[in-house]
Amino acid sequence: MSEITQELIDQAHAELQAAHGRNPDKYFGLLYLEQEFQLPREKAVNQVARTENDYGLDGFHVNPELKNLYLFQFKWSDARSSFFIPFQRLIDTGIEWVFGQGPPGIAPDQLLMQLKSQVLTYQNSIERVFVHFVFRGDPQEAERSVVYEKLREDLENKKYLLDKFFGRPVTMVFQFRSIQGDRIGGLTHQRTTHTYPLRIENITSLSGPSGEVMRIGFVKLLDLHAIYKEMGIRFFDHNIRSILSEETSTNRSLYRAFEDIILHGKHDPLTYAFDHNGVTLFAEKIEAQRDGLLVSEPRILNGAQTLATFDRFLNVHQELTKPKEKQNILNELLVLCKIISEARSDFVLKVTLNNNRQNPVRPWNLHANDLIQLQLQDKFQEELGIYYERQEKAFLSLSEDTLEELDIKEHKAIELLKLAQTFLASDGEIEKMSRLTEVFESDSDYNQVFHHNRLKADSRRILLCYKIHFRLTRIIREIMERGEQKYFYMRRARNLVWALLCQGILNEENVKECAEQYGKTLSMETGYTELLARLASARIRFLISAAVEQNPYARKIEKEQYGFLKTKALYAECLRQAHEKWGWTTRKLS
Repeated sequence: MSEITQELIDQAHAELQAAHGRNPDKYFGLLYLEQEFQLPREKAVNQVARTENDYGLDGFHVNPELKNLYLFQFKWSDARSSFFIPFQRLIDTGIEWVFGQGPPGIAPDQLLMQLKSQVLTYQNSIERVFVHFVFRGDPQEAERSVVYEKLREDLENKKYLLDKFFGRPVTMVFQFRSIQGDRIGGLTHQRTTHTYPLRIENITSLSGPSGEVMRIGFVKLLDLHAIYKEMGIRFFDHNIRSILSEETSTNRSLYRAFEDIILHGKHDPLTYAFDHNGVTLFAEKIEAQRDGLLVSEPRILNGAQTLATFDRFLNVHQELTKPKEKQNILNELLVLCKIISEARSDFVLKVTLNNNRQNPVRPWNLHANDLIQLQLQDKFQEELGIYYERQEKAFLSLSEDTLEELDIKEHKAIELLKLAQTFLASDGEIEKMSRLTEVFESDSDYNQVFHHNRLKADSRRILLCYKIHFRLTRIIREIMERGEQKYFYMRRARNLVWALLCQGILNEENVKECAEQYGKTLSMETGYTELLARLASARIRFLISAAVEQNPYARKIEKEQYGFLKTKALYAECLRQAHEKWGWTTRKLS
């Protein structure tokens, strides 16, 4: 392929602008099809989208001789993030329009009708479907993205639609491709539909409000465990938490139940189904079999702790569970199982949230798989080599090999709650820093804390402000040591001190050098600790004391009313003084 340049795109635009507008992605796609498949322009022009669309497809090509169908997204950009939104559209609507009935509310355009016609014409000969994301960036960097990992798996889970459409299993291949030196991804993700048998007794079913189906019955715990052993942690990727510690009360109780039934014979194995709340699964497709169901691409929505604890028990007691007598007991362990199918992702998410009640679900757990959280994980991983723990306890479950594969250099993680407090501190939202439950329960507050402009912030500066909380106790103690009676209230001003230190750091003349020197690791370097101590001593303590010595705050201190120390009004007064004395301006991490 010869090089595609901006000059060639401008030339194509000059020739076709009346039909294709000004979007360079479309001309990039046109030139790519012409060169990659040696297509004449009059044919290629009918195989690329002319405008932005709601189904995430920018182009296609069918090669009957090779029995290949190619689906494309084109971005005249080197940023891997440019595919985020169209990728999601492809999952939500595009694949269903091409290979299914098509979701309601989205009308097909000329490209989609052309594609559908070609696919129907060569339906009997197509054996492979390639989904290519073509841009100017680094494919291997894109493949390391946790956002794309999730989106790719969501797309691959739609493969059952392809198999149904073609009436036989077809190969689905996913790949990033770059026009810079014709680079392609280091990994070619080739998808086959994964199906698993579930022996299930006494099946009953219920239809949902929009065609969703729920099947209920008793499943052998060994069958669920077999799926877990093959799929690993991917079996849990729809869950809102990772595997919790074995020391939680629920997991200890589960472990004791397995000991009592399997090792000690205290209870009949059939009692387990009566004592256990059950598990909930989602499957992309379900087929009936003589002795149960065949489930395609299952994901566990509730019950992760049960399977993880059962797996740990089997690993600890490998020898004790091998005798035939114990095998018979294991085979009799049943669990009530709800299996959801024919459901869209938003419905599945709602089911997940409402079914996770065995362990308390905190509001921040419900946001663990939000797109912005995945994007932040990518950001910190790519820019700093630091893991962002958006799922509770996820970092503890990662092996050294996994950390190396992810190119994680730190053995500590950035935590979701502390990051939320860091953003609130940088915004001066003192009152909200101690009310995180309310922040995560409020859509407006949550979206303000985790708005997409955070992705544009310098990760090193975010880390400078984040690390402050590691030394807050020490800093406040050192301030109080300068006058116990004068600064006795400082222990109640923890969040205020954090917020003002953020502004102090961000207003430093040499903040760029600080970010480069101290903003790349979670370690508390001696130099950074000394800088924080100096700011606290020479700046922050004077700002706060000057403010509280004035009314109305002085009267509140006399009455031992300290709630004002957590208000945005006091923070604003401190910043006003800082601006007058040292020229500070409000700096935010966005």
